[in-house]
Amino acid sequence: MIILASLTDTAQGIVETFGIDWPMLIAQAINFLIVAFVIWKFAFKNILSTIKEREKQIADSLSNADKIKLELEETEKQQQETLQEASIAAQKTISSAQDQAKALIEAQKEDARKQAEEIILKAKLAMEQERDLILKEAREEIASLVVLTTSKVLSKDLSEDEKQHFSSRATEELNLKG
Repeated sequence: MIILASLTDTAQGIVETFGIDWPMLIAQAINFLIVAFVIWKFAFKNILSTIKEREKQIADSLSNADKIKLELEETEKQQQETLQEASIAAQKTISSAQDQAKALIEAQKEDARKQAEEIILKAKLAMEQERDLILKEAREEIASLVVLTTSKVLSKDLSEDEKQHFSSRATEELNLKG
């Protein structure tokens, strides 16, 4: 009890020292509670809900940022794969073009060789024909010379039948020797 009495004396001493007016203190406490309730009801709830919404937006934004980051990485991977595929396709195209060029060159070489062979064959045929023509003309000339020489040696003019006979004999002889 002594303690309770000393506390009461201490409380009265504080009230007298600071000049506490109990009705005014109670009115201020009620005003404080009313203002605190109004602030809590109208301001803090809105502020807290706004803070929660912002936290949710920030969390969603971070989640979306992570998704976008993953999508960006995936897109970069796909881009790299596409570039690699394009590079491989370009190499295949180049290789195919080179192979086609080689085949075309070989085909042109073969055509040129065939044309050269045809030209050589035609030249050989032309030379053969020219040779045959020259030989024919030479035989005819020789046959004519044989007929002329025979007529001079015999000192008489030969008839057309005799000329024909000597000419054909000379041609046959030349053909047998040629």
